[in-house]
Amino acid sequence: MEAMIAYLSGKIILKKENFIILDVNGIGYEVFLSSVAKIPEKGSELNLFCHLDLTERAVKLYGFSTFEELEAFKIVRSISGVGPKAALEISALGSLEQIKDKIEKGNLKIPGIGKKKAQKISLELSGRIKHAPEVKGEAFDALMALGFPKEKVKKALSEIEQGISEQEKIKQALKILQ
Repeated sequence: MEAMIAYLSGKIILKKENFIILDVNGIGYEVFLSSVAKIPEKGSELNLFCHLDLTERAVKLYGFSTFEELEAFKIVRSISGVGPKAALEISALGSLEQIKDKIEKGNLKIPGIGKKKAQKISLELSGRIKHAPEVKGEAFDALMALGFPKEKVKKALSEIEQGISEQEKIKQALKILQ
């Protein structure tokens, strides 16, 4: 089943440890996030890509700053035995390659994810990484045109704040790449 709510744009009216309430045209949506620390203050406008998780016992909405984060969440969530909360935390670690790298280095510290499940996640991600969407956009193209290696550009862009202009992404990425 495809998502019924894929994107929200509104004002933050409540900010808690792991969720916000976003006012979208007078309707308050409870949206769970991997890190509320990255989110602007109460009263700020916010745009989120969303995943509606529907189970027998609950309907929950998960929010992401970028479409790439949403895609990583969906891939991790599709792995058998990985629930939405764990998938949210895992997908916040970066690209699928970065997640796999952290697992292989033993740096995955997520409640409910032990060594065996982490290995299973790593194995499943190995088969899916080559099918993952490539980083694209004006910032990516501009940095590639300047002659930086593709992998370094992807890494730099994954480390910068999302939801900013392409020009600002280029400036921040150049600082990382220099």
